[in-house]
Amino acid sequence: MTHFRRNLLTGVVTVIPLMVTSFVFMFFLDLLSGIGRPKVIILANAVRPLSPDMARWILEVPWLSSALAITLTLLMLYLLGWAVTNLIGRRILLNLEDWLKHIPFVTTIYGATKRLVEAFRSDGNDEADRSRKVVLIEFPHSEMKAVGFHTHTMIDEESGIELAAVYVPTAPNPTGGYLEIVPKDRIIPQEWSVDEAMTFVVSGGTTAPDTIRFTRPGTPRCGNPGTATTAAFSVEGVVCPPGARAANR
Repeated sequence: MTHFRRNLLTGVVTVIPLMVTSFVFMFFLDLLSGIGRPKVIILANAVRPLSPDMARWILEVPWLSSALAITLTLLMLYLLGWAVTNLIGRRILLNLEDWLKHIPFVTTIYGATKRLVEAFRSDGNDEADRSRKVVLIEFPHSEMKAVGFHTHTMIDEESGIELAAVYVPTAPNPTGGYLEIVPKDRIIPQEWSVDEAMTFVVSGGTTAPDTIRFTRPGTPRCGNPGTATTAAFSVEGVVCPPGARAANR
């Protein structure tokens, strides 16, 4: 019986990542297919005068219709990205955004969504990604840290202290999370890209670097280098226990 339970558990653990990957992959394929479906109908109507049989195949063969819809959607997105990177495309986009600003509520949703997407967008430039500052913050209390994204900096109107707006995604679904406002000097910057941080969150920490900056720069550390010691925690961070020697980083 023990052998049966062990093999069953191994099988479940093996198939869950495959099922999750398949679910996410199929979700995006269905989304792309749904966006491109009207274009497929237009294509079939354009082809019908030349070849009625081809038009019927395009509409009635499921795999062909879906493949064309996905292809047309990807092509449309590519052309849209190419257009926006050019001067004329940027001007058209700016004019569209100016028009949206005059529509109540719509401009709020569009502006917030655009800023959020740009905050997490990875363009393949590691230095640019790191400049968006993946950080650790004390959450839910000082003895625990959470991975977050420093999205904005503000000033406290009373004290003049710099405050950081940090989005803390939840695992394994990073689309939900918490927005925390913390003193900027309390955040701990990480040398991670956005992709690395998101992978860490989605994987539940199983895909993680060997080392991490858990304390703020300049915080004393306990004991001699290479010697394992037990450290206590306080609101200010790591504190050496009595008898342990503090060494600066």
